[in-house]
Amino acid sequence: MARIGFIRDKLDIKMLELYLMARVAGPIDFDTLVDLAMRHEGVDYFELAEATAELVESGHLALADERYSITEKGRVNSAACESSLPYSVRRRCNRDLAPVNAALRRNAQVRGEKRRNADGSVVARMALDDNGGNLLTIDLLCPSEAQADRLISRFKSQPEQVYNEVLEALLASGESEERSDE
Repeated sequence: MARIGFIRDKLDIKMLELYLMARVAGPIDFDTLVDLAMRHEGVDYFELAEATAELVESGHLALADERYSITEKGRVNSAACESSLPYSVRRRCNRDLAPVNAALRRNAQVRGEKRRNADGSVVARMALDDNGGNLLTIDLLCPSEAQADRLISRFKSQPEQVYNEVLEALLASGESEERSDE
């Protein structure tokens, strides 16, 4: 049966995957890769899974912690094959990658981790970065992992609000001290 669209065989799927992976802002899981690739006519899930495994096996993609990233070999081959992809496919890939890349960049700038102390308490470390570096790092002592998880989760959902409220509290207390000194 003839396929519709650009994708005609597994080699086309591999070129599409390498193009996507060369432009994604960080490692992605298989579900995200599937979502990006399946938006194109003619991509079959099982062929995509097989092509992905072959790209890992050949050293074009790396798989670590259930996330895929492109290798230098993959970047070189992607650049060599890029012109084989129709302009409309490349344009759509770039458009589809924009929200994925925005989310990956945000996740890289908002971090949370927990560390267990010898006494059984847990430290929740939360950090917020921007392009210039670290804006805020907070270490909070928690009596349990559950509380640390809640704090980290809340911080990750609203890091800008936490940052602004800390900044506001610090600046407000400075202003009230200045007024009382006068």
